[in-house]
Amino acid sequence: MTTTVFQPAADQPTVVLVHGAFAESASWNGVVERLQAEGLPVLAVANPLRGLAADAEYLRTVIDHIDGPVVVAGHSYGGSVLSEATEGAENVRALVYIASFQLEPGESTGELAAKFPGGVLGTALSPAAFTFGGFSGDDLYIEQDRFNEIFASDVPASTAALLAATQRPIAASALADTATKAGWKTIPSWAMITLRDLAIPADSMRFMAERAGSRSVEIDASHAVTVSQPGAVADLILEAVRETNH
Repeated sequence: MTTTVFQPAADQPTVVLVHGAFAESASWNGVVERLQAEGLPVLAVANPLRGLAADAEYLRTVIDHIDGPVVVAGHSYGGSVLSEATEGAENVRALVYIASFQLEPGESTGELAAKFPGGVLGTALSPAAFTFGGFSGDDLYIEQDRFNEIFASDVPASTAALLAATQRPIAASALADTATKAGWKTIPSWAMITLRDLAIPADSMRFMAERAGSRSVEIDASHAVTVSQPGAVADLILEAVRETNH
């Protein structure tokens, strides 16, 4: 028997939030609080960060077990995952990319991060060998003493220290994995471009959003915008919910 994660009432969409590399699901807490205040059911998924195909497969199983319409929002590498996962998902109404990636088939996350100048995240990454089930390779971490500077320059140092300690690493190979699908080609999309972002240059985000025909907003924020400006992030998601609530 198939079970469902949520059974929202009266055609109310469930908002699924997908974190990216060097973050975890609690990075959405401020956004979740605001969406729940609007009466929306919300699920912040634990993104495995092991590989694009595997991460997308996991996300798709979550989406497929939600009863009713869904709006999916992703931060950073979470956008790569949701694009791969949502193609052909009939219950997904909208995609929201928050300081994120919108890959074409054949492109990788690392390729798009480096397409335009301005990204310096690579200078702060440290590898660590790992083995987990059928996966092995190098995990990438942001050096904790540079986390505030590189990833979260607009949050207090004490908050950045907590984010650095709880960051979830990504398998280096996941950043090189190439997309095979692009949900944004058929699903309406929104994009938030963060102007103080040192992980993904704003020009890269603009390029991807324009190519996808996404409705975009620009905001003076770091890459950690879900933490530093959760109200603005929630507002964009709510716009996507309203515009596709039919």
